[in-house]
Amino acid sequence: MVIKVYTSGISGNKEVKKRQQRIMMILESKGIAYEAIDITEPGNEDDKQFMQDHAKPKEGAKHPLPPQIFNELDYCGDYEGFDVANENDELEIFLKMPLPPAPPAPVVNGKVPEPEPEVNFGKITVHRELKFRLEN
Repeated sequence: MVIKVYTSGISGNKEVKKRQQRIMMILESKGIAYEAIDITEPGNEDDKQFMQDHAKPKEGAKHPLPPQIFNELDYCGDYEGFDVANENDELEIFLKMPLPPAPPAPVVNGKVPEPEPEVNFGKITVHRELKFRLEN
């Protein structure tokens, strides 16, 4: 599994360059390995064609523009989708990465405690996760 970021090294649009840099900065800060593919470099014509064939263009646009993000051959989305996923702490889902396993249940006195029941108050459900202890 390799995250691929399709970029344009010759874009004169400062916003495009800023978006490309932000994606790579966030991926690096989270320790997510990625491959940046500059579709404007000679020899990357097949990569450019792949990106154009599989990414989704903006409404009214003929072709999708960089940056576009893929997980191997699976299209993840563009900068806007990436940014929203990052802000919502759902980047792994956006990037179609396997989620980390759930932490093991705590063991108390050699047993895994039963989950606390939920109490339903009409439209409000209360999950009993906090326990209070009164001391004299």
